[in-house]
Amino acid sequence: QVQLVESGGGLVQAGGSLRLSCVASGRIFSPNIMGWYRQAPGKQRELAADITSGGSTNYADSVKGRFTISRDNAKNTVYLQMNSLKPEETAVYYCNVHFIARMTGYWGQGTQVTVSS
Repeated sequence: QVQLVESGGGLVQAGGSLRLSCVASGRIFSPNIMGWYRQAPGKQRELAADITSGGSTNYADSVKGRFTISRDNAKNTVYLQMNSLKPEETAVYYCNVHFIARMTGYWGQGTQVTVSS
């Protein structure tokens, strides 16, 4: 079993920054992809960014140039640095790990990010 624990959410003014962290514990298989998804009220969950265990990154167009995803494989931790935040990015942000060879994945419980205007 794998557990993901997110932290770093909170309330920030528009234009501000937050850094999210997600620590994975349990049996972690490589190769894998760790990512951050977000779900705003009344909307579907969407990918913000992800990163492979090899370090390749992928970003939603809406966050390119403002968000940076990174990871520390030794600590099984993924980070999301979010800059120039917008009110419409208010959402619950979820961490996900996907084990490529096993075609399974796990979700964290989410952390609330609220951006005030």
